[in-house]
Amino acid sequence: MLQLDNFYKARYVLSKVLRKTELVHARKINPNVDVYLKPECLQKTGSFKLRGAYYKISQLSEEEKAKGVIACSAGNHAQGVALGATAMGVKSLICLPEGAPISKVEATKKLGAEVCLVPGVYDDAYARALQLKDEKGYTFVHPFDDENVIAGQGTIGLELLDQLPDVEAVVVPVGGGGLISGVAFAIKNLNPKIKVYGVQAVGAPSMVNSIRDHKIESLPSVSTIADGIAVKEPGKLTFETCSQYVDDIVTVTEDEICAAILQLIESEKMVAEGAGATSVAAVMFNKLPVKGKKTVCIVSGGNIDVTILNRVIDRGLAKTGRLYTLDLELDDKPGELLEVCRVIANLGANVIGVHHDRSSNRKNVNACILRISMETKNEEHIAAIRQALIDKKFTILDTNLNG
Repeated sequence: MLQLDNFYKARYVLSKVLRKTELVHARKINPNVDVYLKPECLQKTGSFKLRGAYYKISQLSEEEKAKGVIACSAGNHAQGVALGATAMGVKSLICLPEGAPISKVEATKKLGAEVCLVPGVYDDAYARALQLKDEKGYTFVHPFDDENVIAGQGTIGLELLDQLPDVEAVVVPVGGGGLISGVAFAIKNLNPKIKVYGVQAVGAPSMVNSIRDHKIESLPSVSTIADGIAVKEPGKLTFETCSQYVDDIVTVTEDEICAAILQLIESEKMVAEGAGATSVAAVMFNKLPVKGKKTVCIVSGGNIDVTILNRVIDRGLAKTGRLYTLDLELDDKPGELLEVCRVIANLGANVIGVHHDRSSNRKNVNACILRISMETKNEEHIAAIRQALIDKKFTILDTNLNG
């Protein structure tokens, strides 16, 4: 059973190790919502996970500490456990999915933990960790379904009430449910009028499905850029807590997550990983009833794999109408390409790629296919370019306004 006293105890214990994350007033996220960001991406390990992991380990008996701890993680919990265990002189072994970002794996090692890479996703790492726990006698530090871990994560809720007493809604990324369980429990017990909303990736909606069907459900697979919340099955305690205290949980698409990451970089100079940006994505794309409300988005982590950042930015640009590709059917004769480029240039778009193909058009031997990529301003700008090309009697083959 969760107890609010334990949350305050966790707050005291964590005061020695946490970096204070002040709220950031983010007016550009959505012009119709008064948005504040809680930048847990700025914690020492780049994620809120330090809170629950450190507090859990601090509450172990000396006998349990002597045996060492084991954990499973998609990356962020791993770093929290590693830092906490090393700080307290405790040996730690972390099971991570084989596909975890290299940056998270290496960071975990540097913080003093031994790493075991497991084929599959988080849930496979979880099964392996339980197996090793039984074999070696380690103490298991669960990433979300644990009272002390939830209390540690829930200290964010206590902080929010101090930092923004008149907050009306809080938006939280959801994987296994530890963060939102802690935040919702703390906030609803102190001010039940405040709305607490969760956000999952559309490719990993385990808590969404479970809440909808009023029972814990396991997904056959998960697939999302938000690896920190790519969880097949929520926990028993977190499911019960979310069922009781969370107002609603919605999903966001991969493109929406990418657009949110890009928005945070550009407008707030803040780097978020996929999981951390889901809360912002939900508010950006009006997935929640928070219009006109003072709303906090928890940016839960910033440990993005830099090797995929360029792809994330491109998808974010495309989603927001700033990167666009279209196919045209042209008569294969001099001057056609020049005229297309003139139309685009006159409307202020910047051509960044051109591919001219004579072989793919099998219906008209005297025609070719032109694929042209450009930097644009927004969806309205794209629509104007398309209409100008149509007015010039060019045939547009694609129908996707987002490129």
